[in-house]
Amino acid sequence: MNFPKPPVGMLPNDRLDYSAIVNRAPLKLPKGARMVVWTITNVEEWDPTQTMPRTVLTPPAGGSPMPDIPNWCWHEYGNRVGFWRLLQVYDEFKIPGVMNINGVAVDAFPDIVKACVERKWEFLGHGYTQRNMQKVENERADIRKSAEVIAKATGKRPRGWLGPGLTETWETPDILAEEGYDYVADWVLDDQPVWMKTRGKPILNIPYTQECNDVAMMLIQHHKASEFYERAIDQFEQIYKDAKNSARVMAISVHPYIMGAPHRVKYFRRIFEKIRKKKDVLFWTGEQIADWYLKTGPKAP
Repeated sequence: MNFPKPPVGMLPNDRLDYSAIVNRAPLKLPKGARMVVWTITNVEEWDPTQTMPRTVLTPPAGGSPMPDIPNWCWHEYGNRVGFWRLLQVYDEFKIPGVMNINGVAVDAFPDIVKACVERKWEFLGHGYTQRNMQKVENERADIRKSAEVIAKATGKRPRGWLGPGLTETWETPDILAEEGYDYVADWVLDDQPVWMKTRGKPILNIPYTQECNDVAMMLIQHHKASEFYERAIDQFEQIYKDAKNSARVMAISVHPYIMGAPHRVKYFRRIFEKIRKKKDVLFWTGEQIADWYLKTGPKAP
């Protein structure tokens, strides 16, 4: 079948070849481990002069009011209060943190950045502002500036990228590779890392999640809080079973204003209370996953 070519860049199926996971050479983790879990915390700043990215309340007469006080505050609660509840869970179970953060949020929430730097969390680029990457005026400048502010605040350039809402343009993987990023996590299509073609050097895609993700589960599907725990454990048990002969990667994605809410955080905690007992499960950051795959996985095409 012939697909129309995009104005610039490659079609998604031009970037990676189809590969059935059951037909690949087995992937092995160190010390006989079976699978990897990485947990990503998304910290964003919502611009009060713009339409809110998401809403918990709609105004009585409809529309998109500005300022949108209830929805801006709903999100801001996560950065002031909710994040610190999640941090207690990470500390208690010694989970290596991954901070997926907007460039503007680095300056907006210095206490969060300081706490993560002290704990040696990994920082990912997440757009300079929280908006669709297709609406960013200059994508390369946005990607570059995101890396620069993270490097200034943490002393280290981000190696990974996860776009706002997983949005990309036709060129995003090309620009990321050219700007020195080692991996991206926007392409949620596998339980193992995969190489993606760009117009230059290949870039690695690391498994992320749309299922074990509090935005999808709580805000779009409107499940009760306990669903997050139940689905995470169900997903973990199946991936653990799948990993009997070849390693797998499972992601858990949270936002402080969602899973950091008082009625939800206990279910987040219960996930690690259960799966942390597994001796053959590794808890890694994205760059640890990337380094392992670069060393033991198939070479880039």
